[in-house]
Amino acid sequence: MSTNTIDPNTWVDKYSDYLFNYTIVRVDDKEIAQDLVQETFFAGLKSMKNFKGEASERTWLISILKRKIIDHYRKINSNKGKAEVRINYSTDSETEGDWLEERVADPFDGNAESEIENDELGLAIHNCMEKLPEKQSIIFKMKTIQGFDTEAICNEFDITASNLWVIIHRARTAMAECLEKNWF
Repeated sequence: MSTNTIDPNTWVDKYSDYLFNYTIVRVDDKEIAQDLVQETFFAGLKSMKNFKGEASERTWLISILKRKIIDHYRKINSNKGKAEVRINYSTDSETEGDWLEERVADPFDGNAESEIENDELGLAIHNCMEKLPEKQSIIFKMKTIQGFDTEAICNEFDITASNLWVIIHRARTAMAECLEKNWF
């Protein structure tokens, strides 16, 4: 039985500051933070019928906001198919930190050689990921491929954010070394 009720007429007064502060820390841009909070309120209005009352209004709005923040980062990271992760695959200081995808042939080039290279790179990445320790591989996939936020991964594996970033760093380093040996 639901114990919490919902009253959208009070949302701005009750929750806008809290939601804004939650968002600004994560996106570091005032206008984007304001837009995301506004989108959260709008989404809450549209899905009021789905509110079951099992959580507080604020918790429910935060869960909507988290999805909006994730969607924001997915949108900016999906620009032209670029991934979220940088892999240092070269010790050359001029190309250090380049996007891995910039080294892959344009899939719309129509060149058969490019398609073969893309398939080979995909296979090399897959093989390298299989060589990672299981926990490291799962966390790396969740963060870099599936786009889970840090908090969700930390809760899932009962680890700290610092530990998460150490695991991600080690996975990236291992992936770069493996790809250097097996691809480049």
